[in-house]
Amino acid sequence: MIIDFHTHSFPEALAGRAIDRLAASSRARNYLDGTAGALRASMREAGVDYSVLLPVVTRTGQQEDINRAAIETNRHSAQTGLISFGGIHPENGDYREILRRLSENGVKGVKIHPVFQRVAIDDIRYLRIIECASENDMIVITHAGYDIGFPGDDFSSVGRIERMLDAVKPKKLVLAHMGGWDCWEEVEERIVGRDVWLDTAFSLLPIEAAPGTVRSPQENPPLSREQFLRMVRRHGAERILFGTDSPWSGQRQMVEAIRDSGLDPEEQEAVLWGNAAGLLRL
Repeated sequence: MIIDFHTHSFPEALAGRAIDRLAASSRARNYLDGTAGALRASMREAGVDYSVLLPVVTRTGQQEDINRAAIETNRHSAQTGLISFGGIHPENGDYREILRRLSENGVKGVKIHPVFQRVAIDDIRYLRIIECASENDMIVITHAGYDIGFPGDDFSSVGRIERMLDAVKPKKLVLAHMGGWDCWEEVEERIVGRDVWLDTAFSLLPIEAAPGTVRSPQENPPLSREQFLRMVRRHGAERILFGTDSPWSGQRQMVEAIRDSGLDPEEQEAVLWGNAAGLLRL
């Protein structure tokens, strides 16, 4: 079994515009067109059994439609292999009711994105959401580190993540991008070993340039094989989750990267599916 803990898709009517906009801001190639159908085809090619969809609420009024779609997606997970988390914005004053309703409807987690939502991860509004999610036995997955489309913005920097962890002690928190995209030295010094999960999304492979753009090999290099292995073993392979950030990385290519990473067979199985299956209670 393989579980991809970090993927994205968009409604078919919006996917083309959303992907074009994100590719332009990041100058990064998209491997898929952003639709659920393309993701399911990619899963079949890569041997992925389940993909976790992580919607991002960028305006407070969006969560109702996004969460309704998440609940509907999860009704068909056994057939499609797609499991959707819910979405919430830090400015949603009714966050307790939103999280309670998601939990009651079987949604196992929520995605937050401090950079896209323009609120720092150590802001009291996020702290309340993370605490409330823990009370409802829900997973929180957050973008961690910098963002390729917003260079230098520190809404989810390592220092801010540290302050958040010191303040709320979350029960089921996943830090995407191996704990902090493009700042892995800080992650290794200050986050590795703490009581969180890390996912591998958008961390292990070189970023390919979007058509019509230029990206040098020295720009935002991926984690080296040596540093990845060191981080996994210091943090504990039992707290690492396979994630791709599809459509921004290829699922087949990322599976191959894990297989070729130097992890032993037991570590690979834990990362590729065992840890996620336990966290998701599959």
